[in-house]
Amino acid sequence: MLNRRELLSHSAKVAALLATTGLLPQVAHAAYNTAAFEVKTMADLVKMLGGSAPTESKDVTITGPDIAENGAVVPVGVSTSLPGVKRLLVLVEKNPSVMSAMFEVSDAVDANFSTRVKMGQSSNVYAVAMIGDGKVLFAQKEVKVTLGGCGG
Repeated sequence: MLNRRELLSHSAKVAALLATTGLLPQVAHAAYNTAAFEVKTMADLVKMLGGSAPTESKDVTITGPDIAENGAVVPVGVSTSLPGVKRLLVLVEKNPSVMSAMFEVSDAVDANFSTRVKMGQSSNVYAVAMIGDGKVLFAQKEVKVTLGGCGG
């Protein structure tokens, strides 16, 4: 039976072997569109991402609290059952960067996501669905923040 020291020694040897053969990833980075996070309005963001003028729709759903006690962690959910959705976005209107999250969607993925966003002040929060044909649909919800999450 292997003791702890021998097990760690064998594990280190296996990891070194995998690294030398290229089977062990060296560095992993998430790919994201940095320019999209610098845009200040929903219309400019949608235009930059190649969509048409956004229109409000009942087919896109956004969930979140009416009043968030702590703006540093506001739970938000976005979903749609529309076919052909390519992206779902979470936007916070009065944040320094309007985009809080972007989810790439395929037909194999259920377009239903939940996350937490940071909000500096009370604002409208948007769920934006970008369809493959260039259509852009959105839903909005006002969230009141009692304690700002961006240093306020």
